[in-house]
Amino acid sequence: MVGDGLTPALDLELMLRVLLAFILGGVIGYERETTQRPAGLRTHMLVAAGAAAFTIVSIYAFISQGTVRDPARVAAQIVTGVGFLGAGTIWRTSNAVRGLTTAASIWLVAAVGMLVGTGLYVLAIFTTACGFATLRWGRHPSRRRRVKAGEPSITADEEEEQIVD
Repeated sequence: MVGDGLTPALDLELMLRVLLAFILGGVIGYERETTQRPAGLRTHMLVAAGAAAFTIVSIYAFISQGTVRDPARVAAQIVTGVGFLGAGTIWRTSNAVRGLTTAASIWLVAAVGMLVGTGLYVLAIFTTACGFATLRWGRHPSRRRRVKAGEPSITADEEEEQIVD
């Protein structure tokens, strides 16, 4: 069976990596949730942990399987797949494009998950802190503007005002 060659200590470390990815993804997701964005806490946690799990699989699962190991191949597919997921959060209307920051935050937590999956914990924590700070305090107050928000199919009269990032 695949994975039987791993030691209990390595198994524990790999589980802790996935747990840390859940936590760090949750930090970014918390910020998105508190600002009522489409992708919130659970989405960001799942993307970060999924990226960590795929990264771990690409590094450890195919040892001694008689295959050519190239962990970077899986990493490239994570970037592509998460880009597709993030694209689903972007909405274009006649006068605005919404969801770009949320899409970027999903992409960022995938990178954080990959960092954790490879064992680059300090860099993952640093990246999470920078991402949180950018989302929370990155927009200069003078650049904030009020726009009509809502689904693209809703008419302007039915929309409510909110700050858009």
